[in-house]
This record gives sequence, C-alpha cells and structure tokens, in this order.
Amino acid sequence: MAMNAKELIARRVALELHDGDVVNLGIGLPTMVANYLPEGVSITLQSENGFLGLGPKTEDDKDLVNAGGQLAGMIAGGSTFDSSFSFALIRGGHVDACVLGGLEVAQNGNLANWMVPGKMVPGMGGAMDLVVGSRKVIVAMEHCAKDGSSKFLKSCTLPLTAVGVVSVLVTELALFTFERGAEKPVLRELAPGVDLETVKAKTEAEFDVAPDLKTMPISE
Repeated sequence: MAMNAKELIARRVALELHDGDVVNLGIGLPTMVANYLPEGVSITLQSENGFLGLGPKTEDDKDLVNAGGQLAGMIAGGSTFDSSFSFALIRGGHVDACVLGGLEVAQNGNLANWMVPGKMVPGMGGAMDLVVGSRKVIVAMEHCAKDGSSKFLKSCTLPLTAVGVVSVLVTELALFTFERGAEKPVLRELAPGVDLETVKAKTEAEFDVAPDLKTMPISE
C-alpha cells in the first residue's frame, strides 16, 4: 500500500487511541488521525476553543471552527462551552490523549513545537496546557527537516513547549516511547521497509533498542 510520510504517521498514531478516549488533535498532520481509526474505535474530539464532540465539517454552520480556524461540525451529543471551561478540562486531566506536531523532540522528552525565532506566529495556542494536562502525549512529525537534518535531537534548540512531556513519538521511520525519568527513549518499531541503520543515521538523539523490536503496524 503506497502512502506518503504524513499518511503513514497518521495511520500508526490512530492505533495508539482507544475506544472511548477523549482526544485533542492538533492542527495539520494530527487532524488526519481521525480518518484512520480502527473499526470499533470511537473517540470524542476535544478542541481548546470550546468543543467536546467535534466532527467533520458540514454546510450547516459556517461559523463553527476548530482551534486551527478550520470549518468543523459536531457529532450528536456534542457540547460547546467557553475557553475557561475548556482549559479546566485540559488542566484537570480529563483529556486521555493529545496528538501534536513537532518542530523538535529531544531524547529526554522535551518538545518544541510552537515557534521559530524571527518568524511570525499567531500565538502559542493551547499546546503548553495540553502536553501537561493530557494523560498521553503523542508527537506526530516527519523525522527530518526539509534540509535533511534530524528533528529528533539530543537537546532542543528552539524555544520549548514543555519539558519531559512526550509519551510516544511517531515518524515515517519509527516509533519511540519515553519513560518518565529515563535518560533515553526506546525504539520500539521500524516502519515497513526501514532498517535500524537508516534510523540511526537520520537520528541525532541517543536511544535504546527494544529487544523485541518489530515492524510498525499500520491502520487500514
């Protein structure tokens, strides 16, 4: 099955979510995850601008948008509320998982994903609250930058979103897990057709290799 890097990442991330989870999907690549949920898995999407039960966009309400400003819809039973209640849900630990993109991830679980110095950004958004308040933080990003340099580093060079928060990193090459307090992440899976030497060559971060290293399963 031929697919591009973003689709492969989204399909693998979808397998990290469980039926009944309340999930926040960041803008960009993470929004694709909802398209690849396995059969029998239903999640409730939370959006920091005040929604629980966000769904596909409809023609009914052109004023309903997600946190990225994209047109959205609501599923039956969904609810809307103000930002203070929305962030009370996040900060209170009621979000089971959040999926975010990343500019850089460090081997100690640090995440940088909100700004590049010198470039205009609309604001930090809710990422800083989400990565601290969510029970599981999944970073979905391409392994290397456009210049070929690794985005998975020994330490982040960009301003941090948060320290030591990443639970799982999924790229088009591999899946890594992070244990709180551990010095190194663990390489758990290799993407189909990718070997260990390729991952090592494209990764600045130091990591351990799981003794049961396996090929990455991909959601159909």
